[in-house]
Formats: sequence, C-alpha cells, structure tokens
Amino acid sequence: MTDCLFCRIIAGEVPAHMVLDDSDVVAFLDARPVFKGHVLVLPRRHYETLASLPEDLVGPLFTRVRRVSAVMPEALGAQGSFVGLNNTVSQSVPHVHVHVVPRTRGDGLRGFFWPRQKYADDAEAAVFASKLRDALAVPPERTAGPSA
Repeated sequence: MTDCLFCRIIAGEVPAHMVLDDSDVVAFLDARPVFKGHVLVLPRRHYETLASLPEDLVGPLFTRVRRVSAVMPEALGAQGSFVGLNNTVSQSVPHVHVHVVPRTRGDGLRGFFWPRQKYADDAEAAVFASKLRDALAVPPERTAGPSA
C-alpha cells in the first residue's frame, strides 16, 4: 500500500531505525517513543487489524514480539517491557503493529491506556461474558474480517 506509512518504511521509501527484518516481520524504533527503545513489530504485508491478520502469520508475528521483549532488559538496562496492540481505536497507522516498550520500576508510566471501571454487579459482568462466549462459538472464518 503506497499510502501506508509502515508499508513505505518496509519498502525503504521512509527511513526508520530497523531492529529486526526477516521474510515475515519487521521491527523498528517508534519515532515517538513512550521510552527510548520503544519498538514496533509488524508483518511485512499490509493488514489493518489483528483480526485481519492471517492465522499463519500470528505465530511469526508474536514469536518476534516475544523475542524483542526478551532481549530488552539486557540490551537496554530495562527491568521488563510493556507489550500492547491497538485495533482501529488509537491505531495511529492502520497497519497492524505491536508496541514493545522497555519498562523500569519507577519510570513514571501509570495508567498507560486504561482507566479502570467496575461492573455494576455480577449480573452485568455475566451479560458481557455471555456475549463474548456466544461470539467465540462462531467459527473463526466467519469473524476474521477482510484479509488485506
């Protein structure tokens, strides 16, 4: 896709600081990092959301995410990492990508994405759980959405 910033980075049209580049996945530094060393890991081919990512690419993508997360502590002096993915809402570039952010205790990151809420009661929680169970009972090919 020529209008996708990440596709243009993958094509070499826009510079980025690559940290991983293989046949399925690329990873590069986020240009506006939460903390220095914040990496974006994404499939080479253009898919907008996790739901549209073909099943055979889920494993390769998350294997690379796990690897980037695993090397951060030693490579960057971090104590751990935050791993996150937005789908559509808060997704600044519509190309599925996973954030891997180095973390240290006391780094000041609090409530990074989610203000917490409470269910009114167990009955309300049960309704939400039931809706999700019902949706998960539908075969995946009917819920995956477009592939590219």
